[in-house]
Order: sequence, then structure tokens, then C-alpha cells
Amino acid sequence: MDATADVEVRLGQGDVALTARDRTLLQAVAAHGSLNAAADALGRSYAHAQRRIVELEAAFGPLVDRSRGGSGGGGSELTDTAEQLLARFQRLQAEFDGVATAAETVLRGTVVDRDGELATVETPPGTVRAIVDTDADAGDAVEVGIRADTVTLNAPPEAPEPAGTSARNQFAGTVEHIEEGASIALVALAVDPDTTLCALVTDTSLEKLDITTGAELVASFKATATVGVIPAIEQPGSDESS
Repeated sequence: MDATADVEVRLGQGDVALTARDRTLLQAVAAHGSLNAAADALGRSYAHAQRRIVELEAAFGPLVDRSRGGSGGGGSELTDTAEQLLARFQRLQAEFDGVATAAETVLRGTVVDRDGELATVETPPGTVRAIVDTDADAGDAVEVGIRADTVTLNAPPEAPEPAGTSARNQFAGTVEHIEEGASIALVALAVDPDTTLCALVTDTSLEKLDITTGAELVASFKATATVGVIPAIEQPGSDESS
């Protein structure tokens, strides 16, 4: 069983998945009229690009219609299958972007210490390392924002040791509820009695990890993807009519 859920947008077919990198390659083929020109424009090896197209076609069907050189010079264009695949990918990406923009967990905490831009913040569910406003010193209150698309979920036995990964922030919790979309799910993980941490996963990861309400999971997220700011102070009388 795949024990990690992440939110990189992918369209899977068997053991092969179309990724954002593959989408860029196909779009470049359409724009430049040949795989060779597309690889060159992207700064990629033609051999690697060709091999990747072959792998994708074995899973999804014909994607690039190639014509041999002649008086017209030959070239390549995308098949209808490729166009449909790109459209599906774009819809999935749009859904993901929409949910990711809206879903953010904000933790209130206090700066314990700092090292340049990075600071240690004590929050109700535990200690968090984050990029924190340089005006915030030890003892100052801050609000730490954690975007749902930066959170990775693991089954507890498979959770990486914090010292062995760049995602050193970790909270264990229980799945409180799941909001499923067409291809993306928003998972709410209760990491303490008063705090729910949101994470985005694909429907494939949801199934492979067997994520259900009540499941125990470990959430991990990087310090460099976590931002702390000094909370805005409400001015006295701001609600009064002038």
C-alpha cells in the first residue's frame, strides 16, 4: 500500500501517471511542431523526451502524430487523445488550485527563538518551524499559516523521522472529516482538541491510503512552506460609526 499522500496533480493509468512536467512537454510539441524542437526549447534531452512519450503512449494511447521529413520537413502534432488528456489535466489542476487557495490552517502561537528568517513557534498542537516576519522577536505573538497543498499525510508506521526529511514539522491526528471533489479531497485532521489541520490529497491517494473518518495519520510540512506573521491589531473604535 502506498503510505504517503501528496498533492502533485497527476493523471494515472496503470503504473504510469501524466504529471505537470509531461503536460509541459506535450504543450511544447504542439507549440513547436516537433518533439526535437520541443525538447530543445525546454532544455531537455531529446532521447529522454522521446522515451517519456513512448512510456505515456503505452499507457494512454497515441499522443503524438509524427510525420517523417520530406519536402515539408516533417514534424509532429498532438493527437485527439493527447488533447483530451491535457484538457482533463487542466480541469484537475483548476480544481486543485481552487481548493488549495481556499484551504489554509492558521495557528496562533508565540515565537520561542529564531535563526535568521526561520523561527520556532510554540502553538497549541506543538512546536512549528516557519519563516516568520523579521519584526517578530522571541515572546511575540504570531499567526502561522499552513496551506493545505503543502501538507503530506502518512500512515503512522510509514511517517518519516523528522531529522531525515525536509518536512520536519509533524503532527499526529485523527481524520475528522473528508470533503471529496471530482478528483481532489480535502482532509481535515484533528491534531489537538481545538485545532484542525487541512491537507489536500488526490482521490487516488485517498483510496491507496484508505483514508476514512477516524483514521490515524501523521501530517508533515516544511518550514520553508510555512509562514508566520504578526497578527493585525484591531484599532480601538474601528467598529464605531464616524
